[in-house]
Amino acid sequence: MNESLDARQYAPATQRNREVILDVLLQVLPPTGTVLEVSSGTGEHAVFFAPRLIRHKWIPSDPNPIARASIAAWREYCPADNLYPPIALDVCDPVWAIEGDELPEPLQDVDLKYAPIVAIVNINMIHIAPWSACLGLIAGAGRILPPGGILYLYGPFKQGGRHTASSNAAFDESLQAQNPEWGVRDLDDVVAVAREQHLSLITTYAMPANNLSVIFQVEMS
Repeated sequence: MNESLDARQYAPATQRNREVILDVLLQVLPPTGTVLEVSSGTGEHAVFFAPRLIRHKWIPSDPNPIARASIAAWREYCPADNLYPPIALDVCDPVWAIEGDELPEPLQDVDLKYAPIVAIVNINMIHIAPWSACLGLIAGAGRILPPGGILYLYGPFKQGGRHTASSNAAFDESLQAQNPEWGVRDLDDVVAVAREQHLSLITTYAMPANNLSVIFQVEMS
């Protein structure tokens, strides 16, 4: 087996949620343009979504080199013309690599003026990261997305300061036991931060295993 294929990692949750997430993306994404996936993890979502969103370009990213190797391996195993190589991106950076005039090396031949980034997709990150990662993600979305652009979040959320299911409460407790800076976020807190970046909550979708799809849109100027 090719060494790059050996780098593929697997996240069991992907198999369970990828189709329902795709159903939502098909409803909420702008009709064309480039989608930036932040914290792509194994890359399994990217290789599933890209060939099914053929009117879009898809840029996967992750700060972890092991994850990027997995994404690249999955991309080789399941190639799609509209799926770009993974880039290194840390949401806590004050300026993301994708924002510069000179794009990261994997995207040297990409023309984002032809197909600008119109959406950011982030799946299962903000609860397995410090709150600063959520702040960085939303700040980046505010800088990068055009008016009408979409920020899609997926994961468990508290609502009104309360867990929506006992399983989420137990999950939150286990997260904080691993790292006190982690934890299930209150949707009201996320909405308040988004509002500061001119992102409005459009809608939420109930998803399997007590998760939510949360859709923000950049306010029209």
